[in-house]
Amino acid sequence: MNSATVLMQKLVFVAQLASSAVLYVLLALSVISIGVIIERWWYFRRRRDDIDALSDRLRKVLAKRDLAGARRLLEASPSVEAAIIVEALDWWAEGPEAVEQILVKAVRQRRKKFEGGLLFLGTLGNNAPFIGLFGTVLGIVTAFRELGTAQMGAMGNVMSGIAEALIATAVGIMVALPAVIFYNVFQKKGADLEEQAGALGNVVLASMRSAKEGANGARPARAREAEATAKPTAERVETSRRPEAEA
Repeated sequence: MNSATVLMQKLVFVAQLASSAVLYVLLALSVISIGVIIERWWYFRRRRDDIDALSDRLRKVLAKRDLAGARRLLEASPSVEAAIIVEALDWWAEGPEAVEQILVKAVRQRRKKFEGGLLFLGTLGNNAPFIGLFGTVLGIVTAFRELGTAQMGAMGNVMSGIAEALIATAVGIMVALPAVIFYNVFQKKGADLEEQAGALGNVVLASMRSAKEGANGARPARAREAEATAKPTAERVETSRRPEAEA
């Protein structure tokens, strides 16, 4: 028996062991995937709130320049968006530009939390079918090896081995489907969270700019338009009176 034959026998033995191990690996990954999905669902479930209603209440409170009331309103909300705005309110006295930068920083810091587990789900969804295919290939190698050494009466055992090998591909696809589906769902939830936090931040920034204009004695737009209309009229009246005064 030459070295090539010995090597082939060892590879076939490894393939026999690995084809069964792949199924156990896929089952273990499936259990972990289900755990990640449940944890992510519970995370978003606990932090769910009506952000549109919260935005309206926040706008009304800030219109009264009641920062303490705005803070109490936001702290009563379980949402991540409210926590981001609470952090931004600490910089109210520094101006709109500082608050805007804090909003960006707060969203970036919390992104790790609301995107937790998505890397695992995305990786599993993309690669689980290939892991199953790998197990199928190993199983077919083993089956064909037995086919070369089996008698005609043992053909049924060889075919059953091929059928068992194909199960690995089916299991890989079964593991990948929920991972891909919930990866997309949770990614969309994270994008919605950032968008809603930005909307609440715009409410705060608009209130700050309005308060700043009021503090600087800015007049309403109608008053400015009325003054702009009256000024040319006064100039025309003054021009018409000049000839009489000179006469």
